[in-house]
Amino acid sequence: MRVTFLGTGSAMPTGERFQTGILLESAGGTLLVDCGSGVLHALQRTDVGCEGIDAVLLTHHHLDHVSDLLPALKARWLAGATELTVAGPEGTEEFVTDLLGVHDYLQDRMDLEFREVGSESFSLAGFDVTGFEVRHSMYCLAYRFVQADASGGSDGESASFVFSGDTEAFPELVDFADGAAVLAHDCSFPDSVDVDNHPTPSELGAALADADGEVGRVYLTHLYPHTDGHHDEMLDSIGQRYGGDVRFAADGLSLDID
Repeated sequence: MRVTFLGTGSAMPTGERFQTGILLESAGGTLLVDCGSGVLHALQRTDVGCEGIDAVLLTHHHLDHVSDLLPALKARWLAGATELTVAGPEGTEEFVTDLLGVHDYLQDRMDLEFREVGSESFSLAGFDVTGFEVRHSMYCLAYRFVQADASGGSDGESASFVFSGDTEAFPELVDFADGAAVLAHDCSFPDSVDVDNHPTPSELGAALADADGEVGRVYLTHLYPHTDGHHDEMLDSIGQRYGGDVRFAADGLSLDID
């Protein structure tokens, strides 16, 4: 499984990070998780490109996670790739249909299959996926991904990747990620910012330390401009509470998980 961070930013631009998007590649397919502003351009910097995506999976419907979805659909149509599966929480089909309804010329241009998912296990684009409801200002799902093998099983827990979506930090989410090689977790602000619906480093460090679950490595993502210049102190804050391997994600970072 290859994981590429296409966008590690948030709703406020930093000038260096696109909004949220993660590309997952396996022998069985390619999956785009979230599609915020800039993700379409980041996708074109990969070998996959917008035409090579088999499915899009949304964590939730906030603008910084979906704003490039319509441009991506138009780009695929212009390139002749008109079939796509779009999956996400309840309401995803209505949400995307309403977006398409804004532009008459896009009507009936694409053959879209919609799947609405929740806290359950399902298969999508070559991955076995499990959803987990997190704590955010709207319904949002974290996802656990395991590359599916040819017989429909999995390559094992060592190949697991977990993305938190947008969420506060809490031990049950870390338990959900137990055994994963990589956990990409929201860490939007430094400790100096008083915030709800997103974690600060001290809150994330406490959740990681208090959980029974263990993960191989944690990557911090969904970074607001407030974090610029504060990366070392953020890592120190987490390290005061949690002794595991924690790093900052960056746009374009690719990981091979096997």
